[in-house]
Amino acid sequence: MMMSDKPLIQTIQEMSISSAKHDYRFPPLTERELPEIDLEISVLSPLRKISDISEIEMGVHGIYIEQDSASGVFLPQVATETGWDRETFLGHCARDKAGIGWEGWKSADIYIFTATIFAEKE
Repeated sequence: MMMSDKPLIQTIQEMSISSAKHDYRFPPLTERELPEIDLEISVLSPLRKISDISEIEMGVHGIYIEQDSASGVFLPQVATETGWDRETFLGHCARDKAGIGWEGWKSADIYIFTATIFAEKE
């Protein structure tokens, strides 16, 4: 969910449950696993449509790519964790997340955002 008109606390509750139980990439989280997981919540700024990819500041901005009914998103920390350059960041998001091909971002709408990250302390 990229945007919500619900209060933040309600969105966090709903998205936490959805992530734990319904993320197709992982088996549902079990009660036994709870002590082993680290929680991190990224609260996103409003999206801002860009006209030039030079507006993307790697490690600061996340991206949301949209073309017709296809879309993909990468949080800002993806760029930091992978060390990708701007075009690689866009290519992976377009192909791997939006499913519009490696160069699909070139004809898609691109939005940027920042994220405030809340994480458990170790």
